[in-house]
Amino acid sequence: MRSVQAAGGAPLSGAPPRPDRARKIALLVVVAAVVYVLDQVSKFLVVEFLEHEEPLTVVPGALVLTVIRNAGAAFSIGTGMTIVFTVIALAVVVAIVRTARKLHSLPWAITLGLLLGGAVGNLTDRIFRWPAPFQGHVVDFIQVFPVTRFPVFNLADSGIVCGGVLAVFLAWRGYQIDGTRQTDTPEPVEDRGRSHTEGEADTQAGEPARERTDG
Repeated sequence: MRSVQAAGGAPLSGAPPRPDRARKIALLVVVAAVVYVLDQVSKFLVVEFLEHEEPLTVVPGALVLTVIRNAGAAFSIGTGMTIVFTVIALAVVVAIVRTARKLHSLPWAITLGLLLGGAVGNLTDRIFRWPAPFQGHVVDFIQVFPVTRFPVFNLADSGIVCGGVLAVFLAWRGYQIDGTRQTDTPEPVEDRGRSHTEGEADTQAGEPARERTDG
C-alpha cells in the first residue's frame, strides 16, 4: 500500500507535505520590510526632533533616547572603518538573498528577515548619510541602563542581534534552512539490515514452537 501511495505521489502517513518555499520567502520579505521601515522612520524622527537636544529620558535609569552618529559597526564597534563595514554589510545582504533560494523553514524565514532588515537599514545610512556616499555614519539613539555605559544602538542593530541569536538557537537545535532537522546520528544501513534479518530469523524460529504448543 505504501509503495502504491509513493508511486502515485500521495503523501505517506506521518510525512507532512513540504513547506511552500514561496510563502516562506514572502514571510522573509515582510519581516525584513517591517524591520527596515521601523528603523528608518525612527531614525528620521529622532534626527528631526532630538538631534542637538538634551537626551530624552523615557524610563529613568533604564531607557534614554540620545542621538549619536556612528562611523563603526553595531553598538559603535570599530569606528573609523566605515568603508570596510559597508562592504561587509553588502556581502551579508547578498549572502542572505542567495541563501533564501533554499528556504523552506518558517523559523529561518523570520531569522533571515530580521538579519536582512537590520543589515539593509544600517547599509542605507552608510550609503546615503553624511559625510559621504558609502562612508555615511549610522544614526544610533537607544541607550539602555545608562549607568552601565552600554553602547548606544538603533532598531536595525536590534534586528541583527535578535536574528543572530535565533540563528544560533536554530543551528543548535538542528533546524536547517531547507526545512529538515538534524537529529541523532541515524543507524547505519548495514546495522538496520542486520537487525531486520535477525528479527525475521527469530520470528521463523519461533513459529514451529508455537505450532507444537498448539498441537
